[in-house]
Parts: sequence; C-alpha cells; structure tokens
Amino acid sequence: MAYQVGETIIGGQVLRRAVGRHRKRLALGVFWLSLHQATEAAVPVTIGIFVDRAVSTGRLEPLLWCVLMMAGLFAVLSTAWKTGARQGVRSAEYEMHQLRLEVAQRVLDPRGHRTGMRAGELLSIATSDAEKAALIMRALAIGTAATTALVVSSVVLLLIDVPLGLGVLVGVPLLVVGIQALSPLLTRRTSTQQESVASTTALATDLVSGLRALRGIGAQHNAAERYRRSSQETLRATLKAASTNGLQDGLTTATSGLLLAAVAGVAGWFALNGRISIGELITVVGLAQFVAEPVGTLGYVSQVLAMSRASAARLASVLSSPPLMVTGSVASVDPERPLLELRGVGHKTLNAVDLTVGRGELVGVLCYDPRDADALLAVVSGRAPEHTGSVAVGGQVMEELDIDLLRRSVLVEQHETDLFEGTLRTNLLAGSAADDLRLRGVVAAAAAVDVVDAHADGLDHPLSDRGRTLSGGQRQRLGLARALLAEPPVLVLHDPSTAVDAVTEEVLAEGLAEVRGVASLGTLVLTSSPALLGKMHRVVVLVDGEVVASGTHADLAAENPAYAEAVLR
Repeated sequence: MAYQVGETIIGGQVLRRAVGRHRKRLALGVFWLSLHQATEAAVPVTIGIFVDRAVSTGRLEPLLWCVLMMAGLFAVLSTAWKTGARQGVRSAEYEMHQLRLEVAQRVLDPRGHRTGMRAGELLSIATSDAEKAALIMRALAIGTAATTALVVSSVVLLLIDVPLGLGVLVGVPLLVVGIQALSPLLTRRTSTQQESVASTTALATDLVSGLRALRGIGAQHNAAERYRRSSQETLRATLKAASTNGLQDGLTTATSGLLLAAVAGVAGWFALNGRISIGELITVVGLAQFVAEPVGTLGYVSQVLAMSRASAARLASVLSSPPLMVTGSVASVDPERPLLELRGVGHKTLNAVDLTVGRGELVGVLCYDPRDADALLAVVSGRAPEHTGSVAVGGQVMEELDIDLLRRSVLVEQHETDLFEGTLRTNLLAGSAADDLRLRGVVAAAAAVDVVDAHADGLDHPLSDRGRTLSGGQRQRLGLARALLAEPPVLVLHDPSTAVDAVTEEVLAEGLAEVRGVASLGTLVLTSSPALLGKMHRVVVLVDGEVVASGTHADLAAENPAYAEAVLR
C-alpha cells in the first residue's frame, strides 16, 4: 500500500506496513528459522539420551538409533537454516528495494517536496536508512526463532527438573527486559548518528559539486575546515551509538554467562545427589550453554529494532512531506485566453501584483529587489500554493490544472542550469526528438554555437556530471537552448545572460526574440539586461513588491530616471 503524498505518517507505520506487505514470505522465514532453533535445542537432548541409553548401558541398538537421530536432526537443522535465512533475506531485500523506489518517486515528484533536505541527505535516506528500516524483517524472523529456542529449552528443562525449568523461565525474561532497558537510549543515539551522517554526506556532495567555484574564490581551505568539523561531529555521534551497542553487548554476554553458570552449577549439584542422571546433566549443561546464543540474538535484535525505528522515522519524514505545488485534474486550457494571468497576487514580498503574458508576447520584468524576483518565480512555477490572488494559465486556475498539462504549458528556466552526464546532444534533447537542423537553430539562438564548435565531436561531445568541464556562461546558454527547443507555450527565464559578455548577450537577446516572438508562444523574462529588455514588447517594473511602471524599454529609460539608472550600463 503506497502512501498518499502529504499523508501524515510516522516511523511505526512504515515498519508495520513493511511487515504487512511481506507477511507470507516472512511467515515462512519465521517457521523455518524457528524449526532450526528447535532442532538445535534438541541436539543436547539427543546427546543426553545417547549417554543414558547407549553409553551407560553399552548396548548397540540404542547407539544406532541415537546416531540416526543425530543425522536426522542435523539434516533438518541445515535445511531449515538455509530455507529460513533465504526467506528472511529476500523479505528484507524486497522491502529495501520498495522503500528506495518510494523515496525516489517522492523526491522526483514533479510537484516537488517540502522536506527541506539537501540532495546528500535524501541520498542517505534512500540508501542507508532504507537498508536499516528493512532490517526489521530480519529482526522479527531471528527474534521469533530465538524466542522459540528459549521456549523449547525451558520446556525440556521443566521435564527434567521443575526448579531448573522455572529458573530459566524466570531468569531469561528478566534478562531480556534488562537488555531492552537500553533500547530508548540506543534509538536516540542511532537517530542522532544517522542525521549526522546524512548532514555530512550532503555537505560533501555540495563541496564536490562546487569545488571549482571554491577554488576560484580561494575558499577551499574554509570549506575543508567546515567538512572537518562536520565529520568530527559525525564521529562523536557514531562513537556514542557504538558505545551504547558495546554496553548492551557486554551486559548481554555477562548476564547470559552468569545464567549459564548458575544453571550448570545447580544441575551438577542435582547430579551429585542422584536427582538427575548423567545424561540429563549433559542435556542441562548443553541447553544452558545453548541458551546464551538466543539471548545474544535477542540483544542483537534489540539493536536492529532501534536502528530500524530511527531510520523509519527519517523515511516517514520524506514519504509524508507535502508537495510544493497544488494541482488538480483540469486537462485543457482556453486557446482564446492569455497564456498567463496574475491578478492581485501576493506572496512574500509581492503585493497585489497584476501581470499578463499574451500569445506572441515577450514581457520583461525588472525587480529592484531580488526577493521580488524569487517570489514571482515561485508563483508562476506553482511552488507557492499559499499565495493570495489568482494565477491562471490559458484561463484556468493554475492549482486546478493537471500536473502534466501544467508542466507542458509553463517552463521556468533558472539562470543556474542543471546539466547531466552524457553528451551535448542528450542534454539539449532531454528526451525529446529533434533533428540536427533544429538543434543547430536553438543553439544559434542561445548564442551557444561556440560551445558546440569548440569540440571535434560537436553535439556528441561528452559532458561530465553537472557539466563541470564547462564555464558558467556555457552552461547557462546550453540551458537556454534546451528551454527554447522544448517550445513551451509559456517560457519564464530568470537572468539568462548573467554569465556572458555584452556581445554574446546581444546575440542571445536577438535569438530569443526571433525564436519566441511567434503568435502561439509567450515569454516572461526577469532581468536587468538592457539588451534583453530592449527586445521585449513590454517591460513591467516591480518596486517593493508592487507594479510601479509598465511600457517599452525605450520609453521607460527615457521617462523614468530610476529605471535608466538600474538598467543602462
């Protein structure tokens, strides 16, 4: 059962659902592992019978039967372990895979997510936390099997001698309860450790992706120091969690050893007094020694449960995160209405903004305050569902549009371009189909011909992850070319020429006006570039979040001194 986006869930629900959707396979694993533990507990019983019935009497027939019993036990023991372990591992691996798919689906949801986490943190949750949460399957299987071993051992001891059996029946639960007393502390420390690991991973990811920029401004040493501090915090958190694990392991070993010594000592005293036979003494000592294993297993299960609970809580925070965008089911727009309409929109610094982008229109927006530009971008991209006023696309309220239609209708291209490992061609196409002539056309319009021609492979030149081998201006122009190739009805650009020189900027502005200046398309450009603003049909000026002027670039530059000072260079 998949969770609905935005549904409030907690870590316990994640774990219960994991168990529920693999209950059949898990039940098989529990059965076979329990059978393995039961037959393993039967081994010292068989040895005791062997001593009493064969060794003490010197008879051949009981000896043969005991040998056959041992062979049968070990055959069942081996088969049961392999079968049960296989089912447990399969359950955990399938659940791990499903959790990773769910996290990836949530992170890649076109509506976005409000986790507030960086890429490295999300990666850590999708890998490490998914793995630890899935271990709940193994913990339940081996925990139930260990409990079965303790029950079988206790029953056998009760049959041999009631006080011995009662001692184990009382001592083992007290021992397990004592071990569990450390579980809350272990859960807290494990959660802190996992958060620290995720934070350090995210920081490392950010530093690696921005290494060229850090070297360019000479800040690599400060960045390294920041990573060192983060890594030390993670180390301290890891050591605290490890120390709690160690304490629990030590207490488990010590207390189970004391229990073993007590049971063996009492059994030896009973044997000396003739209360139990030599074979029964061997059975009791063997079982007492065997009991240490399931008790230790329960201690390990306690640690796994603590890790699983901590990781499940982090998974729940991602899976239940609400979307950035609110969308509906409307799957069509009115071709007679403007492509984009903002009426009385308020969001963060914006105040009652009215703005219209008609078909075939290029509209520039000059924001004196960068916060106004950020707020406007959030609104037109649908990432500000809490805004006031209305935003319509083709006459339909944006929040009521189907997400696929919205994505096809409005494309927001930030000035910080994301490129991917592959080639120039695959980055430009981004899954669409276009011939080389069309590709060359948008590359020319984006003033990126030199980027392609600089390499012998041309459009087939390979790119590294994030296009690190390219300059900021080259990445920016490739991003613009990719946006132009997509031909969305509404294209929103944010400072598409901040990293290029004046000559290139003029070529880019002319290419943009030529490609987008057709009757079916609308373009909104947030910029202070005079070259771009000069190609716009209309320029809107925002001051303190309000529209204070509107007109052509030439008229505004001539009539508005503040505008002229802001844009003329």
